[in-house]
Amino acid sequence: MGKLSTHVLDTSAGLPAQGVGISLHIAEGAQWRCIVTTVTNADGRTDSPLLQAEAMRPGRYRLVFEAGEHFRRRGLDLPEPPFVDQVTIDFGISQADGHYHVPLLVTPWSYSTYRGS
Repeated sequence: MGKLSTHVLDTSAGLPAQGVGISLHIAEGAQWRCIVTTVTNADGRTDSPLLQAEAMRPGRYRLVFEAGEHFRRRGLDLPEPPFVDQVTIDFGISQADGHYHVPLLVTPWSYSTYRGS
């Protein structure tokens, strides 16, 4: 049974990023449709997978993380607009029965991702 999960690590603080808003979108032609909205818990993860079982379908997906808001809540002195604000990650799911884990490692000045396990 396939699933899609994520987590957010604030590498500038060396901690999980709690309370980060996340939205998951699916491509429908040239348009994107939001299918899930959630926030990270104290471990920087979502309480449940973003997709699982029959909701897992091959296609193009987009995760949008509200990272700038996280750094504002931490009280960091950010420029306006911040260098890293909304982080958008486009990726594909080719196997509906696969486990796709898309973490975000983020600072106010950089971010990275990878396909985790």
